[in-house]
Amino acid sequence: MTSDSINKIIWKRFKGRKSSLLALFFIALCFFLSIFTYQIIPDKTPMANEMNLELATLPPFSKIDFLSIDVKCIESSSSIKSFFFGKINNCKMIPVQSFNKIEDGCVYKKFNSLVENKFIGEYKFETRTFWLGTDKFGRDFFSRLIYGIRVSLSIGLVAVFISVLIGLTLGLVAGYFRGRTDDVIMWLINVVWSIPTLLMVIAITLALGKGFWQVFIAVGLTMWVEVARIVRGQVLAVRELEYVQAAQVLGYKSFRILKEHILPNIIGPVIVISAANFASAILIEAGLSFLGIGAQPPFPTWGGIIKDHYSYIVMNKAYLAVFPGIAIMLLVLSFMILGNGIRDAFDVKY
Repeated sequence: MTSDSINKIIWKRFKGRKSSLLALFFIALCFFLSIFTYQIIPDKTPMANEMNLELATLPPFSKIDFLSIDVKCIESSSSIKSFFFGKINNCKMIPVQSFNKIEDGCVYKKFNSLVENKFIGEYKFETRTFWLGTDKFGRDFFSRLIYGIRVSLSIGLVAVFISVLIGLTLGLVAGYFRGRTDDVIMWLINVVWSIPTLLMVIAITLALGKGFWQVFIAVGLTMWVEVARIVRGQVLAVRELEYVQAAQVLGYKSFRILKEHILPNIIGPVIVISAANFASAILIEAGLSFLGIGAQPPFPTWGGIIKDHYSYIVMNKAYLAVFPGIAIMLLVLSFMILGNGIRDAFDVKY
């Protein structure tokens, strides 16, 4: 049976699970939103961090008029940096509840104010709709919720890459060479395995310092153990098969045997564990952000948003904490369902 035939069988099995296809669609949608974040969200500032304290905790679908001073600053930019990371808004944006035009300027009242103010010069009025309202700092809640997708997927990608790189290497070496090498690597795996994951992540985070990339590295350095154990078990089984022994008899180097004969035949379980680790990385990052040792403000992480607004659950603003919680649940659930679908697709008994 050719590799193309095997791939068709695997894809046919995967398509047979509608839940897996739905999970794959949702994950693809999240990746799309994370790439084109600033073409979707209303707040174009870096990290969607434009604050207006007087607009704190507005209800969803609120429409507010803004007086924009120095309109030259809000011209659109076509640079790649602004496309992916937004642009600094140097304009002074004043939320107003009423305004009247006068010669060479305007008269306006600030939001929730009875005092009239006069402005002389170039200005522009615009109306913004806050689709999900604002958070307790007056920032657009929809923008920060969408931006949180980028943070969660980024930490998942980096953490899985680090864990697969370390775990795959150690698992291949331990399973293929066995003996003293296997004993040393298994001792290291058992030591790391005995330490609670969250406790180790907290320790590494505190050692590396609080920050965006530090969290990525800390999570990745704690998730390689599962990969190493699974890869080692698969290699121990595959290395006893005839085609591997034939390659050894023909004098092939160990690196070539591992790369061309063993690795392609154990990649299925690695993909499955990577999907599960992706979900775990999202949960760990959310937990760290909730504890205040994850990505630091003003990064809009879902865990950080819950931390800022969990006290609103007992009020009429519960959605400020519930929405990011639902987002975490849906993304983690999608990766778990996707991993189960891939597992069944690669399972010869399915």
